[in-house]
Amino acid sequence: MAKSPKSIVDHELIHELTQLLDETGLTEIEIEQDGKRVRVARGATPAPAPVAAAVRLEVAKPQPATGSASAPLDPSKHPGVVISPMVGTAYAAGEPGGKPFIDIGSKVKAGDTLLIVEAMKTMNQIPAPRGGTVIQILFEDGQPVEFGEPLVVIE
Repeated sequence: MAKSPKSIVDHELIHELTQLLDETGLTEIEIEQDGKRVRVARGATPAPAPVAAAVRLEVAKPQPATGSASAPLDPSKHPGVVISPMVGTAYAAGEPGGKPFIDIGSKVKAGDTLLIVEAMKTMNQIPAPRGGTVIQILFEDGQPVEFGEPLVVIE
C-alpha cells in the first residue's frame, strides 16, 4: 500500500526536468499537464517574488509630466510598450553601479540598448524597437521579470 501515494508523483518526469535544469542552467522550471503541476527548483527562494512584484508596481505608478495628465497610462495598451521577450533578471546598466542605459526622458533610436535581461547566465540586450522618448521605466534594476511583462514605454 505504500506505493499508491507515490504513484501520483512521476519520478521520471522530475528526473527529466532536473536534467533540463542542468543542461540549460535554469534555476527553476514548472510545467502543468492534465491539471497536475510540477515545479523543480534549485537554490531558488520563492519568498522574494511577491516583494519584487510589489516593488515593480510602485515603480510603475509615477507618471512623467507629458501633454496629458488626466488619465493614468496603461503600459500594456500603449503602442510604444517594450515587453520582456523572456523570463530573467532585468538590469538597467551594463555593469553593477554603472550608468543606466536609459532614464525617463531619454531619447532613443531604434536598436539602442534599453536594458539587459539575464537568462540562463546569458546577458541579453533588449533593443528599442523604434525611436522616441522614454516616458516610463517599469522594471526595477536587478529584479526578476516575466515573459511578456511591460518593461519600458517609448513615445
